[in-house]
Amino acid sequence: MTKPRQTVAIVGAGIGGLTAALAFARNGAEVFVLEQAPELKEVGAGIQITPNGARVLNALGLAEDCAAQSIVAQGVQPMDAITGRPVTCFDLSTKSPAYRFFHRASLLTVLAEAAKNAGVHISLGRRVSAVTADGTVKTDAGPLHADIVVGADGIHSVTRDLFGGPKAEFTGQVAWRDVIIVPDAPAVARIWMGPNRHVVTYPLKGGLMNVVAVQERSDWAAEGWDHMDNPVNLRSAFSDCAPDLQAILAKVKAPSLWGLFRHPVAPVWSKGHVVLLGDAAHPTLPFLAQGANLAIEDAFVLARCCADHSSVQSAFRHYQQLRRDRVIRAISAANANAKNYHLSGLKRSVAFAGLKTLGAVAPSAFVNRLGWLYDCDVTR
Repeated sequence: MTKPRQTVAIVGAGIGGLTAALAFARNGAEVFVLEQAPELKEVGAGIQITPNGARVLNALGLAEDCAAQSIVAQGVQPMDAITGRPVTCFDLSTKSPAYRFFHRASLLTVLAEAAKNAGVHISLGRRVSAVTADGTVKTDAGPLHADIVVGADGIHSVTRDLFGGPKAEFTGQVAWRDVIIVPDAPAVARIWMGPNRHVVTYPLKGGLMNVVAVQERSDWAAEGWDHMDNPVNLRSAFSDCAPDLQAILAKVKAPSLWGLFRHPVAPVWSKGHVVLLGDAAHPTLPFLAQGANLAIEDAFVLARCCADHSSVQSAFRHYQQLRRDRVIRAISAANANAKNYHLSGLKRSVAFAGLKTLGAVAPSAFVNRLGWLYDCDVTR
């Protein structure tokens, strides 16, 4: 007996939501994406797609488009933010598929075009006020009912309100983000580490550079990427750092500032006909470059489970079983980096000496240590 065609409503047209839309459409579902923004765009920012995320994009037929819109990463270079000297460099050039640097807007465009070509209906300016377990999505243009409702609406998820649970806690860290013009920068992600703060820089297509700076502080900024700050505040936080780093920060003109919050992983990711993915289910701190990659993996696995199972409930249970332990491990690793990047005193000296030795003796050790993360292939 032929399985009836599934209808899928996806709340949120971010990277996770559009990947899910494409994956479901490839499996024969009729897909509707509801996005509250009036146009598909991203706050100017970069994103790192690591090999585990790239395998999904490749499996969805996007390898050529992704290659055209990104830069292949050659390495990760820990830096001493105070002296400006490299601590070591870890090679990424041998990874297959390639580790890539994207502008978020470019990746969103690739995903949106592929989704539309696959027959996905994308509705912009469609605000979702609530979802119910029977698969009803309440919007400002009226209700929509679907066999499957996917909450891909990020850290401020309306869909997650259906599940309840504890609130997020401030980590004692804030972050600035901006994209600046730096032509001919090497294809390396640099982590400029200083006591109680760090900066990550890497190049993007078109002579651009992504800059994310993190500082520990007792007061907090409202969570989100849409709170503009005076660049003087950013430069002041790193005023004792190396001239090369200060020269980069001097080019920052319009940084967004947000507080970093630690969200508990949702104990249950589905209820009735509603299921969560990405940051709606398991927000992660931005210290392992895995937020989008985990959402991309979620999207593929969820669509496959829903295609393979006879009921959405059994599909959702299998999806969570396949994903939860992995995302918890990734989030724990990101939390550890939040501390390791900000060491001071003797601990900092010892850590730098260890990194330098590791880079000299075993330059592939960094990538090998993260083999459990980068080598995973959820498409198999």
